Amino acid sequence: PYGFSVIEKFLAGARSIDQHFHSAPFESNIPVLLGLLSVWNVSFLGYPARAILPYTQALEKLAPHIQQVSMESNGKGVSIDGVRLPFEAGEIDFGEPGTNGQHSFYQLIHQGRVIPCDFIGIMKSQQPVYLKDEVVNNHDELMSNFFAQPDALAYGKTPEQLQSENVAPHLTFTGNRPSLSLLLPSLDAYRIGQLLAIYEHRI
Repeated sequence: PYGFSVIEKFLAGARSIDQHFHSAPFESNIPVLLGLLSVWNVSFLGYPARAILPYTQALEKLAPHIQQVSMESNGKGVSIDGVRLPFEAGEIDFGEPGTNGQHSFYQLIHQGRVIPCDFIGIMKSQQPVYLKDEVVNNHDELMSNFFAQPDALAYGKTPEQLQSENVAPHLTFTGNRPSLSLLLPSLDAYRIGQLLAIYEHRI
């Protein structure tokens, strides 16, 4: 299903973000705002890493791609004049599709080190699966997790809340951890072009 018509849609999506980046005022410019958040988190708050967490298996290679683009471009320790920077620049990028990450490193994100997270969700599934006797399809369940994770990072759970829910107190997590959510209507060539252009301009 690839061909010039698909590439045209991809390029049109990227172009739409190029135009937005070029013309939108800074206070509503998505790549500028995301870039400023990265500078704030890394250089001012001292958070060394960022997790990129797409809630679709189709974007499983997004995090490694952004890792290369971002860490290669912003992994500088000296200014253009060769002077050592007096602050940290660039971030350690890593990530996995949502459910993979939930079973590998989300514990650290919720209870351990503070790692700003980019959650990426898709409103319309490419291939929804309905199982017999299941109330919701697999995509609805996935999206429930997509919305629940940033909420949990923001608000946390106190020992008292866990006790009232009959949950062990060692599962306490503080909340007040930074994250952002990007929600795309669908995952087609146009939207992928937009997504990649957002990250490129952010970098």
